Amino acid sequence: MQTVYEFTLPKGYMDAQGGIHRKGKMRLATAGDEIRATRDPRVVSNPSYLTLVVLSYVITELEGVEIMTAGVIEQLFTADLAFLQDMYERINDVEPPRTVVTCPACGHVHEVPVNFTREG
Repeated sequence: MQTVYEFTLPKGYMDAQGGIHRKGKMRLATAGDEIRATRDPRVVSNPSYLTLVVLSYVITELEGVEIMTAGVIEQLFTADLAFLQDMYERINDVEPPRTVVTCPACGHVHEVPVNFTREG
């Protein structure tokens, strides 16, 4: 099972000297990462900060950046933040449960995702 994924940021993190850092690695999140992030004082006072804190835990490497912090994530261009959020969701996604159904009209048997949020 793959637990670490390489990425290249679309724009790149610009450090204080103007250097651009684009290549990095992200690992799968653990339940502990998400629990620890919800206890972070910055998240307690501003829940929208949760994404930044969680990403700072799961990004294990960004070329040329010694320590990954929420402050570094905060300085990313919005295109890069959106890219990392999408990547986080994709690599940590759990497949929705599926069930086998039979079409009453034609008898075709196929799998469909189970949707627990909608009626019908």
